[in-house]
Amino acid sequence: MNLDYAFRRLLQMAPLLLGISVLGFSMMHLAPGGPTALYTLNPNVTAEDIERIKEAWGLNDPLHVQYLRWAGNMISGDFGNSFRGGAEVRDLIVERVPATLQLMGTAYLVAVVLGFVIGALGAFRQYSVFDYLATTGALVTLSIPTFWFGLMVIFVFSERLGWIPSGGTQTLGSGGGGLLDRLHHLVAPASVLGLVLTAQWSRYFRTSLLETKNQEYVRTAHAKGLAEPTVLRRHILRNAVLPVIALAGVQLPAVFSGALVAESIFGWAGMGRLFLDALTYRDYPILMAMLMITAFLVVFGNMLADIALGLADPRIGARS
Repeated sequence: MNLDYAFRRLLQMAPLLLGISVLGFSMMHLAPGGPTALYTLNPNVTAEDIERIKEAWGLNDPLHVQYLRWAGNMISGDFGNSFRGGAEVRDLIVERVPATLQLMGTAYLVAVVLGFVIGALGAFRQYSVFDYLATTGALVTLSIPTFWFGLMVIFVFSERLGWIPSGGTQTLGSGGGGLLDRLHHLVAPASVLGLVLTAQWSRYFRTSLLETKNQEYVRTAHAKGLAEPTVLRRHILRNAVLPVIALAGVQLPAVFSGALVAESIFGWAGMGRLFLDALTYRDYPILMAMLMITAFLVVFGNMLADIALGLADPRIGARS
């Protein structure tokens, strides 16, 4: 994978993100209602008060003026101030990012380990009882909405069995708790998100292994008398892992979106709760910041997947 290819992909990110920002900003501001809609429901707020609020927030300016002002600030790292409370959006996001990264990282770890083990066992024991059970379990997991799955986990393991907390990031009144207390609260959201990812990755990895182990070069390696561990390591796993690497990069935004849903269900104090509150109050600066973060993850995740594939398989880099 040469540096020119990586540099070209970085340059391609700019127009993509620009187009997404224009489209998202326009749709958000043209939607009925607006951030002042909640104030109109308050009988104590007059029309003059609404106009003063709009003027203070710059909502009376033409849409293109509002966009250029926002875009100029965003390029300098300033996402503006929240319409609700006036706090800087950047500070609000930075405060929530560590919790979301903890959830995403743990879910990724669960998905990678379990997905690899289940997929490999299913591929090398094709049509066995384990393979049928793994396939059925993956289909059931993928068919269940994440929010319903999370609610059932809370009902069974928290309300009925009392094994895990029902929500939050720490025990109330614990003074910040500790590592074990935080991990105890992390078990439920990370397991729900991780198992959903595991269902996808195990099927991809199983299919990739089945396709790879039946290739002509694998049969040739066996015919040459190479030891089974050598064939598995050099010829099967090395090639079967390539589609999974691509999947890991492409699914980065999906993991982020899933983390937002899991945070909302379990009350995990990450970016999910911030997003829901911003959506409720039409807090445009926060919503635009979240949109751009998600868009960046989509583009950056695809770029990382391409670069990782090039490093894993030099033939891809040579063609690039």
